[in-house]
Amino acid sequence: MAGYIEDRWLKKRPDKETGKRERTALYGKGKRYKVAGISGVRARSFDTHDDAKRWKAKAEHESAQGEFVDARRGDMLLKDYVEVHWWPSRTDEPSTFGPMRSRIWRHIIPLLGTKRLRDIDAAALRTFKAELLTRVEGSAPVIWTHLSTILEAAVDDQRIVRNPCRSSRTVKAPRPQRGKAKAWSQKTADAVRDALNARYRLALDLTLGAGLRQGEAFGLAEDDIDLENGFVHVRRQLRWDHRARPYFCLPKGGKTRSVPIPPLLVSRIRSALKEFPPVECRLPWRNPEPAATPLEEKQRKPVTVRLVLTTTHGNRIHFKTWNERTWKPALARAGVISIVGEKLEKPRGGRQRTNPVFELSRTDMFHVGRHTFASVQLQAGESLVTLSQWLGHASPNITLGHYAHFMPEAGARGLQVMNGWFEDDLPPILPENSPEPNTIASLTSKAQLSGPIAFGADMSIKYKETARGGLAVNIIEC
Repeated sequence: MAGYIEDRWLKKRPDKETGKRERTALYGKGKRYKVAGISGVRARSFDTHDDAKRWKAKAEHESAQGEFVDARRGDMLLKDYVEVHWWPSRTDEPSTFGPMRSRIWRHIIPLLGTKRLRDIDAAALRTFKAELLTRVEGSAPVIWTHLSTILEAAVDDQRIVRNPCRSSRTVKAPRPQRGKAKAWSQKTADAVRDALNARYRLALDLTLGAGLRQGEAFGLAEDDIDLENGFVHVRRQLRWDHRARPYFCLPKGGKTRSVPIPPLLVSRIRSALKEFPPVECRLPWRNPEPAATPLEEKQRKPVTVRLVLTTTHGNRIHFKTWNERTWKPALARAGVISIVGEKLEKPRGGRQRTNPVFELSRTDMFHVGRHTFASVQLQAGESLVTLSQWLGHASPNITLGHYAHFMPEAGARGLQVMNGWFEDDLPPILPENSPEPNTIASLTSKAQLSGPIAFGADMSIKYKETARGGLAVNIIEC
Protein backbone atom coordinates (compact mmCIF):
# COMPACT_ATOMS: atom_id res chain seq x y z
CA MET A 1 0.00 0.00 0.00
CA ALA A 2 1.33 3.42 -0.97
CA GLY A 3 1.85 5.95 1.78
CA TYR A 4 0.38 9.43 2.10
CA ILE A 5 1.13 12.71 3.86
CA GLU A 6 -1.50 14.07 6.23
CA ASP A 7 -1.73 17.68 7.43
CA ARG A 8 -2.60 17.31 11.12
CA TRP A 9 -3.40 20.99 11.59
CA LEU A 10 -6.00 21.45 8.81
CA LYS A 11 -8.98 19.39 7.78
CA LYS A 12 -8.71 17.53 4.53
CA ARG A 13 -11.80 18.98 2.82
CA PRO A 14 -12.41 22.76 2.54
CA ASP A 15 -15.47 24.42 4.00
CA LYS A 16 -18.33 24.62 1.44
CA GLU A 17 -19.15 28.23 2.24
CA THR A 18 -15.70 29.78 2.66
CA GLY A 19 -13.76 27.38 0.44
CA LYS A 20 -10.97 27.27 3.03
CA ARG A 21 -9.73 24.33 5.10
CA GLU A 22 -10.67 24.65 8.73
CA ARG A 23 -8.30 24.10 11.61
CA THR A 24 -8.35 20.82 13.54
CA ALA A 25 -8.19 20.43 17.30
CA LEU A 26 -4.46 19.67 16.90
CA TYR A 27 -3.67 23.01 15.26
CA GLY A 28 -0.34 24.34 16.55
CA LYS A 29 0.34 21.21 18.60
CA GLY A 30 3.25 18.93 17.78
CA LYS A 31 4.64 18.28 14.32
CA ARG A 32 2.32 19.21 11.45
CA TYR A 33 2.83 16.63 8.67
CA LYS A 34 2.35 12.91 9.30
CA VAL A 35 3.47 10.18 6.90
CA ALA A 36 1.33 7.07 7.16
CA GLY A 37 -0.10 4.19 5.15
CA ILE A 38 3.21 2.52 4.18
CA SER A 39 2.95 -1.24 4.63
CA GLY A 40 4.97 -2.45 7.59
CA VAL A 41 6.13 1.08 8.49
CA ARG A 42 5.04 2.93 11.59
CA ALA A 43 3.64 6.45 11.00
CA ARG A 44 5.96 9.38 11.62
CA SER A 45 5.44 13.17 11.82
CA PHE A 46 7.61 16.06 10.57
CA ASP A 47 7.70 19.84 10.91
CA THR A 48 7.90 20.62 7.19
CA HIS A 49 6.24 19.14 4.13
CA ASP A 50 9.60 18.69 2.36
CA ASP A 51 10.99 16.59 5.23
CA ALA A 52 7.87 14.44 5.20
CA LYS A 53 8.06 14.01 1.43
CA ARG A 54 11.72 12.94 1.46
CA TRP A 55 11.19 10.47 4.32
CA LYS A 56 8.10 9.02 2.61
CA ALA A 57 10.05 8.30 -0.58
CA LYS A 58 12.90 6.72 1.35
CA ALA A 59 10.61 4.61 3.54
CA GLU A 60 8.60 3.36 0.56
CA HIS A 61 11.75 2.33 -1.31
CA GLU A 62 13.34 0.56 1.69
CA SER A 63 10.05 -1.11 2.59
CA ALA A 64 9.75 -2.48 -0.96
CA GLN A 65 13.31 -3.83 -0.71
CA GLY A 66 12.70 -5.28 2.76
CA GLU A 67 15.44 -3.06 4.23
CA PHE A 68 13.46 -0.50 6.18
CA VAL A 69 14.63 0.14 9.74
CA ASP A 70 12.72 2.59 11.92
CA ALA A 71 15.29 4.85 13.58
CA ARG A 72 13.08 5.12 16.66
CA ARG A 73 13.66 1.43 17.40
CA GLY A 74 17.32 2.31 17.94
CA ASP A 75 16.47 4.69 20.79
CA MET A 76 16.84 1.80 23.27
CA LEU A 77 19.93 1.94 25.48
CA LEU A 78 22.56 -0.70 24.82
CA LYS A 79 22.29 -1.83 28.46
CA ASP A 80 18.52 -2.36 28.15
CA TYR A 81 18.85 -4.17 24.85
CA VAL A 82 21.44 -6.57 26.28
CA GLU A 83 19.58 -7.27 29.52
CA VAL A 84 16.04 -7.50 28.10
CA HIS A 85 16.42 -8.85 24.58
CA TRP A 86 19.87 -10.23 23.78
CA TRP A 87 21.22 -11.99 26.86
CA PRO A 88 18.04 -13.93 27.86
CA SER A 89 17.97 -15.51 24.38
CA ARG A 90 21.54 -16.87 24.58
CA THR A 91 22.03 -20.65 24.80
CA ASP A 92 25.78 -20.87 25.44
CA GLU A 93 27.49 -23.74 27.18
CA PRO A 94 28.29 -23.01 30.86
CA SER A 95 32.01 -22.86 30.09
CA THR A 96 31.30 -19.98 27.68
CA PHE A 97 28.42 -18.41 29.60
CA GLY A 98 30.39 -17.34 32.66
CA PRO A 99 33.41 -15.68 31.01
CA MET A 100 31.22 -13.96 28.40
CA ARG A 101 28.85 -12.54 31.00
CA SER A 102 31.77 -11.30 33.06
CA ARG A 103 33.35 -9.46 30.12
CA ILE A 104 30.09 -7.84 29.00
CA TRP A 105 29.00 -6.63 32.44
CA ARG A 106 32.49 -5.53 33.50
CA HIS A 107 33.55 -3.71 30.35
CA ILE A 108 30.94 -3.24 27.61
CA ILE A 109 28.02 -2.08 29.75
CA PRO A 110 30.08 0.34 31.92
CA LEU A 111 31.65 1.95 28.84
CA LEU A 112 28.75 1.89 26.34
CA GLY A 113 25.67 0.84 28.28
CA THR A 114 24.17 4.35 28.59
CA LYS A 115 24.36 5.05 24.83
CA ARG A 116 21.42 4.52 22.52
CA LEU A 117 21.93 1.82 19.92
CA ARG A 118 21.68 4.25 17.02
CA ASP A 119 24.23 6.58 18.64
CA ILE A 120 26.99 3.96 18.66
CA ASP A 121 29.00 5.15 15.67
CA ALA A 122 32.68 5.30 14.70
CA ALA A 123 33.38 8.08 17.19
CA ALA A 124 31.79 6.10 20.03
CA LEU A 125 33.75 2.98 19.06
CA ARG A 126 36.98 4.94 18.91
CA THR A 127 36.46 6.16 22.47
CA PHE A 128 35.36 2.71 23.62
CA LYS A 129 38.48 1.06 22.17
CA ALA A 130 40.81 3.62 23.76
CA GLU A 131 39.22 3.16 27.20
CA LEU A 132 39.07 -0.62 26.85
CA LEU A 133 42.80 -0.87 26.17
CA THR A 134 43.48 0.94 29.46
CA ARG A 135 41.42 -1.65 31.38
CA VAL A 136 42.44 -4.97 29.80
CA GLU A 137 45.20 -6.33 27.62
CA GLY A 138 44.93 -9.83 26.21
CA SER A 139 41.12 -10.07 26.29
CA ALA A 140 40.42 -6.83 24.37
CA PRO A 141 39.88 -8.64 21.00
CA VAL A 142 37.41 -11.04 22.63
CA ILE A 143 35.45 -8.20 24.24
CA TRP A 144 35.32 -6.40 20.90
CA THR A 145 33.91 -9.58 19.34
CA HIS A 146 31.19 -9.71 22.02
CA LEU A 147 30.21 -6.11 21.24
CA SER A 148 30.11 -6.84 17.52
CA THR A 149 27.88 -9.86 18.17
CA ILE A 150 25.47 -7.73 20.19
CA LEU A 151 25.26 -5.04 17.52
CA GLU A 152 24.85 -7.64 14.76
CA ALA A 153 21.85 -9.00 16.65
CA ALA A 154 20.47 -5.44 16.85
CA VAL A 155 20.72 -5.27 13.04
CA ASP A 156 18.77 -8.52 12.73
CA ASP A 157 16.18 -7.15 15.15
CA GLN A 158 15.82 -4.08 12.90
CA ARG A 159 16.92 -1.65 15.58
CA ILE A 160 19.91 -0.29 13.66
CA VAL A 161 20.73 -0.23 9.96
CA ARG A 162 24.26 -1.65 10.14
CA ASN A 163 26.82 -2.95 12.60
CA PRO A 164 29.36 -0.14 13.20
CA CYS A 165 32.00 -2.64 14.34
CA ARG A 166 32.06 -4.01 10.80
CA SER A 167 31.09 -1.02 8.69
CA SER A 168 33.53 1.49 10.17
CA ARG A 169 36.66 1.92 8.07
CA THR A 170 38.56 4.06 10.58
CA VAL A 171 38.12 1.95 13.72
CA LYS A 172 39.60 -1.55 13.65
CA ALA A 173 39.25 -4.33 16.19
CA PRO A 174 42.09 -4.64 18.73
CA ARG A 175 44.73 -7.00 17.47
CA PRO A 176 45.29 -10.21 19.44
CA GLN A 177 48.71 -10.65 20.97
CA ARG A 178 50.34 -13.59 19.28
CA GLY A 179 53.21 -14.71 21.46
CA LYS A 180 55.16 -17.86 20.80
CA ALA A 181 54.26 -20.92 22.83
CA LYS A 182 56.80 -21.65 25.55
CA ALA A 183 58.15 -25.11 26.35
CA TRP A 184 60.05 -26.28 29.40
CA SER A 185 63.37 -28.06 29.40
CA GLN A 186 63.51 -31.52 30.95
CA LYS A 187 65.45 -30.07 33.86
CA THR A 188 62.68 -27.55 34.64
CA ALA A 189 59.95 -30.17 34.27
CA ASP A 190 61.75 -32.53 36.67
CA ALA A 191 62.26 -29.73 39.21
CA VAL A 192 58.55 -28.80 39.18
CA ARG A 193 57.53 -32.45 39.44
CA ASP A 194 59.74 -32.95 42.48
CA ALA A 195 58.24 -29.82 44.07
CA LEU A 196 54.65 -31.06 43.64
CA ASN A 197 52.79 -33.07 46.22
CA ALA A 198 53.20 -36.76 45.33
CA ARG A 199 49.44 -37.04 44.78
CA TYR A 200 49.49 -34.46 41.99
CA ARG A 201 52.64 -35.47 40.11
CA LEU A 202 50.57 -37.62 37.79
CA ALA A 203 48.80 -34.47 36.54
CA LEU A 204 52.10 -33.09 35.25
CA ASP A 205 53.05 -36.48 33.80
CA LEU A 206 49.80 -36.61 31.81
CA THR A 207 50.19 -33.18 30.25
CA LEU A 208 53.90 -33.71 29.48
CA GLY A 209 53.46 -37.25 28.17
CA ALA A 210 50.05 -37.01 26.43
CA GLY A 211 49.36 -33.30 25.93
CA LEU A 212 46.25 -33.21 28.15
CA ARG A 213 44.65 -29.88 29.04
CA GLN A 214 44.05 -29.18 32.72
CA GLY A 215 40.32 -29.95 32.64
CA GLU A 216 40.98 -33.14 30.67
CA ALA A 217 43.53 -34.33 33.23
CA PHE A 218 41.18 -33.60 36.15
CA GLY A 219 38.30 -35.36 34.34
CA LEU A 220 40.33 -38.44 33.35
CA ALA A 221 38.83 -41.71 34.60
CA GLU A 222 40.42 -45.06 35.32
CA ASP A 223 38.61 -46.60 32.33
CA ASP A 224 40.11 -43.97 30.01
CA ILE A 225 43.62 -45.39 30.42
CA ASP A 226 44.57 -48.50 28.42
CA LEU A 227 47.70 -49.62 30.22
CA GLU A 228 48.04 -52.84 28.23
CA ASN A 229 48.21 -51.13 24.84
CA GLY A 230 49.66 -47.83 26.06
CA PHE A 231 46.88 -45.35 25.24
CA VAL A 232 45.05 -42.53 27.00
CA HIS A 233 41.52 -41.94 25.70
CA VAL A 234 40.47 -38.33 26.23
CA ARG A 235 36.66 -38.47 26.45
CA ARG A 236 35.66 -35.69 28.85
CA GLN A 237 36.84 -32.76 30.88
CA LEU A 238 35.92 -31.46 34.32
CA ARG A 239 34.55 -27.91 34.20
CA TRP A 240 33.03 -25.43 36.66
CA ASP A 241 30.31 -22.90 35.85
CA HIS A 242 30.16 -19.26 37.01
CA ARG A 243 28.53 -20.38 40.28
CA ALA A 244 31.39 -22.82 41.02
CA ARG A 245 29.29 -25.90 40.26
CA PRO A 246 31.20 -28.84 38.70
CA TYR A 247 30.08 -30.83 35.68
CA PHE A 248 31.48 -33.07 32.95
CA CYS A 249 31.49 -32.26 29.24
CA LEU A 250 33.30 -33.20 26.04
CA PRO A 251 36.86 -31.92 25.49
CA LYS A 252 37.36 -28.54 23.84
CA GLY A 253 35.76 -28.41 20.41
CA GLY A 254 33.70 -31.53 21.17
CA LYS A 255 36.56 -33.73 19.98
CA THR A 256 37.49 -36.96 21.73
CA ARG A 257 40.85 -38.51 20.92
CA SER A 258 43.29 -41.30 21.78
CA VAL A 259 46.93 -40.54 22.51
CA PRO A 260 49.71 -43.18 22.69
CA ILE A 261 51.88 -42.99 25.78
CA PRO A 262 55.46 -44.26 26.33
CA PRO A 263 56.14 -47.36 28.49
CA LEU A 264 57.78 -45.38 31.31
CA LEU A 265 54.68 -43.20 31.62
CA VAL A 266 52.59 -46.38 31.78
CA SER A 267 54.75 -47.47 34.71
CA ARG A 268 54.26 -44.13 36.48
CA ILE A 269 50.49 -44.35 36.00
CA ARG A 270 50.44 -47.87 37.45
CA SER A 271 52.35 -46.71 40.51
CA ALA A 272 50.16 -43.65 41.00
CA LEU A 273 46.91 -45.64 40.73
CA LYS A 274 48.26 -48.10 43.29
CA GLU A 275 49.35 -45.39 45.75
CA PHE A 276 46.32 -43.14 45.21
CA PRO A 277 43.33 -45.28 44.16
CA PRO A 278 40.73 -43.65 41.87
CA VAL A 279 37.63 -42.18 43.51
CA GLU A 280 34.09 -42.51 42.18
CA CYS A 281 32.51 -39.21 41.15
CA ARG A 282 29.00 -38.52 39.82
CA LEU A 283 28.36 -35.18 38.07
CA PRO A 284 25.83 -33.80 35.55
CA TRP A 285 26.75 -33.80 31.87
CA ARG A 286 27.15 -30.53 29.92
CA ASN A 287 25.23 -28.28 32.33
CA PRO A 288 24.82 -28.23 36.14
CA GLU A 289 21.55 -26.26 35.93
CA PRO A 290 18.43 -28.29 36.92
CA ALA A 291 16.65 -29.62 33.84
CA ALA A 292 13.45 -27.81 32.85
CA THR A 293 12.33 -30.16 30.05
CA PRO A 294 12.54 -33.91 29.35
CA LEU A 295 15.10 -33.18 26.63
CA GLU A 296 17.31 -31.23 29.03
CA GLU A 297 16.94 -34.01 31.58
CA LYS A 298 18.21 -36.47 28.97
CA GLN A 299 21.06 -34.20 27.89
CA ARG A 300 22.19 -33.45 31.46
CA LYS A 301 21.89 -36.96 32.83
CA PRO A 302 24.62 -37.41 35.48
CA VAL A 303 27.69 -39.46 34.61
CA THR A 304 29.56 -41.62 37.11
CA VAL A 305 33.30 -42.24 36.66
CA ARG A 306 36.29 -43.16 38.80
CA LEU A 307 38.53 -40.09 38.71
CA VAL A 308 42.28 -40.68 38.60
CA LEU A 309 43.14 -37.28 40.12
CA THR A 310 41.42 -36.14 43.30
CA THR A 311 42.16 -34.01 46.35
CA THR A 312 43.52 -35.38 49.62
CA HIS A 313 39.90 -35.48 50.83
CA GLY A 314 38.86 -37.60 47.86
CA ASN A 315 37.00 -34.79 46.06
CA ARG A 316 37.21 -33.56 42.48
CA ILE A 317 39.79 -30.82 41.95
CA HIS A 318 38.78 -27.17 41.62
CA PHE A 319 41.18 -25.63 39.13
CA LYS A 320 41.46 -22.20 40.79
CA THR A 321 42.22 -23.64 44.22
CA TRP A 322 44.69 -26.10 42.71
CA ASN A 323 46.47 -23.37 40.75
CA GLU A 324 46.89 -21.12 43.79
CA ARG A 325 47.55 -23.70 46.51
CA THR A 326 49.40 -26.42 44.61
CA TRP A 327 50.76 -25.38 41.22
CA LYS A 328 52.17 -21.90 41.93
CA PRO A 329 53.87 -22.93 45.21
CA ALA A 330 55.53 -25.80 43.33
CA LEU A 331 56.73 -23.39 40.63
CA ALA A 332 58.16 -21.13 43.33
CA ARG A 333 59.96 -24.01 45.06
CA ALA A 334 61.40 -25.07 41.68
CA GLY A 335 62.66 -21.55 41.03
CA VAL A 336 60.42 -20.97 37.99
CA ILE A 337 58.54 -18.02 39.51
CA SER A 338 59.12 -15.92 42.61
CA ILE A 339 57.05 -14.72 45.57
CA VAL A 340 56.43 -10.97 45.30
CA GLY A 341 54.40 -10.30 48.45
CA GLU A 342 51.77 -11.46 50.95
CA LYS A 343 48.03 -11.04 51.36
CA LEU A 344 45.68 -11.53 54.28
CA GLU A 345 42.65 -13.77 53.84
CA LYS A 346 39.85 -14.53 56.26
CA PRO A 347 37.74 -17.46 55.05
CA ARG A 348 34.11 -17.66 56.12
CA GLY A 349 33.94 -19.09 59.58
CA GLY A 350 37.72 -19.44 59.76
CA ARG A 351 40.62 -17.57 61.17
CA GLN A 352 42.66 -14.99 59.31
CA ARG A 353 45.76 -16.28 57.56
CA THR A 354 48.57 -14.97 55.39
CA ASN A 355 49.06 -16.34 51.89
CA PRO A 356 51.96 -15.59 49.52
CA VAL A 357 51.45 -13.54 46.35
CA PHE A 358 53.24 -15.09 43.39
CA GLU A 359 54.72 -13.51 40.32
CA LEU A 360 52.24 -13.40 37.45
CA SER A 361 53.47 -15.75 34.72
CA ARG A 362 50.79 -17.05 32.35
CA THR A 363 53.39 -18.85 30.25
CA ASP A 364 54.26 -21.13 33.18
CA MET A 365 50.74 -22.27 34.04
CA PHE A 366 49.61 -25.86 33.57
CA HIS A 367 49.21 -25.45 29.79
CA VAL A 368 52.99 -25.19 29.38
CA GLY A 369 53.13 -28.98 29.78
CA ARG A 370 50.98 -29.33 26.65
CA HIS A 371 53.32 -27.00 24.76
CA THR A 372 56.30 -29.05 25.95
CA PHE A 373 54.65 -32.26 24.70
CA ALA A 374 54.18 -30.67 21.27
CA SER A 375 57.77 -29.39 21.13
CA VAL A 376 59.23 -32.80 21.98
CA GLN A 377 57.12 -34.52 19.32
CA LEU A 378 58.10 -32.02 16.62
CA GLN A 379 61.79 -32.12 17.55
CA ALA A 380 61.61 -35.90 17.16
CA GLY A 381 60.23 -35.43 13.62
CA GLU A 382 56.65 -36.52 14.33
CA SER A 383 54.09 -35.74 11.63
CA LEU A 384 52.25 -32.45 12.03
CA VAL A 385 48.95 -34.14 11.12
CA THR A 386 49.44 -36.87 13.73
CA LEU A 387 50.37 -34.33 16.41
CA SER A 388 47.27 -32.30 15.54
CA GLN A 389 45.11 -35.38 16.18
CA TRP A 390 46.85 -36.12 19.48
CA LEU A 391 46.33 -32.53 20.65
CA GLY A 392 42.69 -32.48 19.57
CA HIS A 393 43.07 -29.48 17.25
CA ALA A 394 40.38 -28.84 14.65
CA SER A 395 43.00 -28.58 11.88
CA PRO A 396 46.76 -29.10 11.41
CA ASN A 397 46.88 -25.41 10.48
CA ILE A 398 46.13 -24.56 14.12
CA THR A 399 48.97 -26.81 15.26
CA LEU A 400 51.31 -25.23 12.73
CA GLY A 401 50.34 -21.72 13.81
CA HIS A 402 51.06 -22.49 17.47
CA TYR A 403 54.16 -24.64 17.19
CA ALA A 404 55.91 -23.87 13.90
CA HIS A 405 58.90 -22.46 15.81
CA PHE A 406 59.38 -25.85 17.51
CA MET A 407 59.94 -27.65 14.20
CA PRO A 408 63.56 -28.82 13.75
CA GLU A 409 65.81 -26.84 11.40
CA ALA A 410 63.03 -24.37 10.64
CA GLY A 411 64.55 -22.02 8.07
CA ALA A 412 67.94 -23.74 8.12
CA ARG A 413 67.86 -24.84 4.47
CA GLY A 414 67.04 -21.40 3.16
CA LEU A 415 69.73 -19.90 5.42
CA GLN A 416 72.31 -22.29 4.06
CA VAL A 417 71.49 -21.46 0.43
CA MET A 418 71.43 -17.71 1.09
CA ASN A 419 74.81 -17.99 2.77
CA GLY A 420 76.22 -19.13 -0.59
CA TRP A 421 75.30 -15.78 -2.11
CA PHE A 422 77.87 -14.10 0.08
CA GLU A 423 80.80 -16.48 -0.53
CA ASP A 424 83.70 -15.03 -2.51
CA ASP A 425 85.49 -16.59 -5.56
CA LEU A 426 82.78 -19.13 -6.26
CA PRO A 427 83.19 -21.22 -9.47
CA PRO A 428 80.61 -20.36 -12.16
CA ILE A 429 77.39 -22.32 -11.87
CA LEU A 430 76.77 -24.29 -15.06
CA PRO A 431 73.75 -26.38 -16.03
CA GLU A 432 74.06 -30.08 -15.42
CA ASN A 433 75.88 -32.01 -18.22
CA SER A 434 77.03 -28.75 -19.91
CA PRO A 435 80.52 -28.70 -21.54
CA GLU A 436 83.44 -27.16 -19.73
CA PRO A 437 84.45 -23.57 -20.65
CA ASN A 438 87.71 -24.77 -22.21
CA THR A 439 85.78 -27.06 -24.51
CA ILE A 440 83.69 -24.16 -25.82
CA ALA A 441 86.83 -22.04 -26.38
CA SER A 442 88.48 -24.80 -28.40
CA LEU A 443 85.44 -25.17 -30.66
CA THR A 444 85.45 -21.49 -31.64
CA SER A 445 88.98 -21.81 -33.04
CA LYS A 446 87.98 -24.35 -35.69
CA ALA A 447 87.54 -22.97 -39.20
CA GLN A 448 84.33 -24.85 -39.97
CA LEU A 449 82.62 -23.25 -36.93
CA SER A 450 84.05 -19.76 -37.05
CA GLY A 451 81.61 -18.67 -39.78
CA PRO A 452 78.37 -19.70 -38.04
CA ILE A 453 79.63 -18.31 -34.77
CA ALA A 454 80.41 -14.95 -36.34
CA PHE A 455 76.98 -14.97 -37.98
CA GLY A 456 75.30 -15.65 -34.64
CA ALA A 457 77.15 -12.78 -32.95
CA ASP A 458 74.90 -10.30 -34.78
CA MET A 459 71.65 -12.01 -33.79
CA SER A 460 69.23 -10.55 -31.26
CA ILE A 461 67.40 -13.34 -29.45
CA LYS A 462 64.27 -13.12 -27.32
CA TYR A 463 63.16 -15.81 -24.91
CA LYS A 464 59.63 -16.40 -23.72
CA GLU A 465 57.98 -19.06 -21.58
CA THR A 466 55.58 -21.44 -23.31
CA ALA A 467 52.28 -22.73 -21.92
CA ARG A 468 53.98 -25.99 -20.92
CA GLY A 469 56.70 -24.26 -18.97
CA GLY A 470 59.44 -24.57 -21.60
CA LEU A 471 61.31 -21.79 -23.44
CA ALA A 472 60.60 -20.67 -26.98
CA VAL A 473 63.31 -18.78 -28.91
CA ASN A 474 62.51 -15.98 -31.37
CA ILE A 475 65.31 -14.54 -33.53
CA ILE A 476 64.32 -10.92 -33.95
CA GLU A 477 67.23 -9.45 -35.91
CA CYS A 478 69.80 -11.07 -38.18
